[in-house]
Amino acid sequence: MKLPKTYTYLKKDLDVIESSLMEAIQANHPVLREASTQLLKAGGKRIRPVFVLLSSQFGTVSIEQITKVAVSLELIHMATLVHDDVIDDAELRRGMPTIKKQYGNRVAMYTGDYILARALETITQIDNAELHKTLAEALVEVSLGEIQQIKDKYNWDQNIRSYLRRIKRKTALLLALSCKLGAMTSGITPSEVKKLYEYGYYIGMSYQIIDDILDFTSSAEELGKPSGNDLYQGNVTLPVLYAMRDENFNRLVRETFANPDEVSKEKMECIISRLKETDAIDMSYQLSERYLKKAFRALNGFPHNKAKITLEQIAKYIGKRKQ
Repeated sequence: MKLPKTYTYLKKDLDVIESSLMEAIQANHPVLREASTQLLKAGGKRIRPVFVLLSSQFGTVSIEQITKVAVSLELIHMATLVHDDVIDDAELRRGMPTIKKQYGNRVAMYTGDYILARALETITQIDNAELHKTLAEALVEVSLGEIQQIKDKYNWDQNIRSYLRRIKRKTALLLALSCKLGAMTSGITPSEVKKLYEYGYYIGMSYQIIDDILDFTSSAEELGKPSGNDLYQGNVTLPVLYAMRDENFNRLVRETFANPDEVSKEKMECIISRLKETDAIDMSYQLSERYLKKAFRALNGFPHNKAKITLEQIAKYIGKRKQ
């Protein structure tokens, strides 16, 4: 089962959001407009807008406000992708050339800034100070996460707690925020808002762990980028941290990356092969599964409506996804 099939009944609302996204990124400057449009058309699962929509359906839905929240959060996500590609010197995203690759670092950074500004402009159309405060606090955390990721590059001595804190800020926070803001906009109780936030957080943690596993287990064609690319860029993910408990693998990684500029494709293939010989992949899946179980528990007490069923289906999909 592909993820979009679980929420085909949301197509009308998602089409409205997609049109609003396109409208939001239109710029007077042709380069900004072209670069932003290219990123939007590259696609994606739009999981943040989906979470906004689903979480709003436990209360009273105002599609106009929900659309603004969904558009704002997806634009923020898009902006972080553009900035990430500059930091990581990435040339491909979803199998397509990145904005950084096509236009250079300066245009890419300003494009990311522009998209972020449009996101904030969109959300301010909602008259809800608590919602704005929640979003602002989350953006601070996201920024801290980006800085920490840079600091942790090629840091082979970091621990799993540091990794989990980093992926919370990198991925889980925006997914949790999507659930929280969607719930807040629908007017449900604070305790229900908290539970949906927790669901989004646990899903986000599991999703990123699976992403980090697939970086080693999927092909370049499936990933849209070279296998092991995160490690090649110096990002030390959960499978690597688990694998480094093996003394031989630990030594291999440190020796291979003693000079990162000289790491060849053959050396990366050797590391990936050796990592797969450890129990790192299995252990990473086990941790992902623990987060998924917590996500299911967070939905306890909610009515068994279409939205809840879909949130459960999304959790099941994430646990089984292969790309």
